[in-house]
Amino acid sequence: MSGELYVIRPKVASPILMQMIKAACGSVQAITVTEADEIPDLSNKRLLLALDLNEAGFCIPIIQIISQLFKRGETALQDSKAALLIYSPNEYNTKSTASDIIFHLNQLGCKFPGHPVIEAVGSLANFRTWQKTLSLSLLEICLDQCSKLGARIMEFHPFEMKTPYIVALHSSSHNTSNTLALWNMVKRHLTNCKIEELHVENGTVMDCKGCSFKTCSHYSKQSSCFYGGVLVKEIYPAIEKADGVVWICPNYNDAVSANISAVINRLTALYRKTSFYEKALYGVVVSGNSGSDSVAMQLVDALCINKGFYLPANFCITATANDPGAIYEVEEIDKIAQAFAKNINRNYEINKLL
Repeated sequence: MSGELYVIRPKVASPILMQMIKAACGSVQAITVTEADEIPDLSNKRLLLALDLNEAGFCIPIIQIISQLFKRGETALQDSKAALLIYSPNEYNTKSTASDIIFHLNQLGCKFPGHPVIEAVGSLANFRTWQKTLSLSLLEICLDQCSKLGARIMEFHPFEMKTPYIVALHSSSHNTSNTLALWNMVKRHLTNCKIEELHVENGTVMDCKGCSFKTCSHYSKQSSCFYGGVLVKEIYPAIEKADGVVWICPNYNDAVSANISAVINRLTALYRKTSFYEKALYGVVVSGNSGSDSVAMQLVDALCINKGFYLPANFCITATANDPGAIYEVEEIDKIAQAFAKNINRNYEINKLL
C-alpha cells in the first residue's frame, strides 16, 4: 500500500483498538487526528475512523470531531474515502454506531467501500464463525480482518463505467406513492444511464427461509434460491448486471417495507456468488412525518456494511410528505431532485475520466 492514511481516533485508546489500528495501517504512513479543534483539511483523503465505545455505546471524542466537521459545511469530506474500526466493551452498539457514522459522513461527501467496518465486541465472540475455517485465535482473526480492510481502503477507487446500468426497486403504487413520485423527478434528470425499474408486488417475494450455509451455497451456484420465483427470474439477473441499485423506500414504521426487506434478506444467495463491491447503493426515502434517517441507515447497515455495496457520496435523497401528492408541495423539491440526479451523474462522469 502507498499514500497517506488519516487515522481519526480518541487521544487515549484501549490496547485492543490500538492493535486494530496498527494492523489496519500496516506500512502506510499514518497521520493521526485526535482533537476536534486540530482537524486538518480532510477532503479528498483516505480516512480510518477508530472508535472505542464506552459502556453506553458512545465515543465522545469522535462525536466531537464529526460535529466539528459539520460546521465546515456539506463538502467537508468531498471525494474522501473512509473505513471504520469499532471496539465495544460489551456486545452492543457496534452496528448501530457504524451505520450512524457512515450516514453522517456520507452527507459530507465521503464515500465508503463495501464492507467498510471491522467491529470487535468485548469477548471477540463475533469472530467465532471465522474459526470454523481458520486455525487462528479470535484476536488473530480480528487483526487479520483489520489488515485486509486497511489494504482495501488504500486501494479503493471509483469504478470505470461508460453507460451505467441502474436498477430501481420499488413496491409502491404509481397512483399514490410520494416516494415513487420523487424517484420519477430524479429520473428525469439522469443522463447517459440505462434504467430498469422492477416492481416488487405483494406476495411475489417470500422472505428468507434461513437455509443452512450448505443449502444456500448450493442454490447460489445455480444463481437461484430455495423459493425461486420473480426474485430469481428478474431481480437477481438485474442486480447482477447493475452498476448501481436504487432502493425506493417509503418509511413504514421507521423501516423499509416488508417486500423490500424480503428482497434484501434473500440477496444472500446471490451475494455468495457475486461480489457487490463495484455496485453503487442509492436510496430514495420519503416519510409521512419523520424518520427518513432511520430508513437510510437501515439501507447502509444491510446493503453496504453487510452485503458489500459501495456507498457513493450523498447516496440518499429524503423528503417528508404525508398525503398522496404532498411531495409536489415540498419546498424546492424539483431542485432537490435535480441535485440528487446531478450527484449520481457526477459519480459516473468522474469514473469515466479515471
